Amino acid sequence: MPTYHYRCKNCNYDFTEQQSFSDDPITVCPKCGEEQVRKIYSAVPIEFKGSGFYRTDKAK
Repeated sequence: MPTYHYRCKNCNYDFTEQQSFSDDPITVCPKCGEEQVRKIYSAVPIEFKGSGFYRTDKAK
């Protein structure tokens, strides 16, 4: 299951939660109880494996 990062706009509490794709996003802060929680989006790391991804590789 994917892990999502959340932050409360009211108290700045950061937390992560494992949720299914079909689950609704969390909107209530577990610390202060306010409905000010927003999902934090970040870049996903990409790792290229195998030949053909480096400048030193020769195209065949």
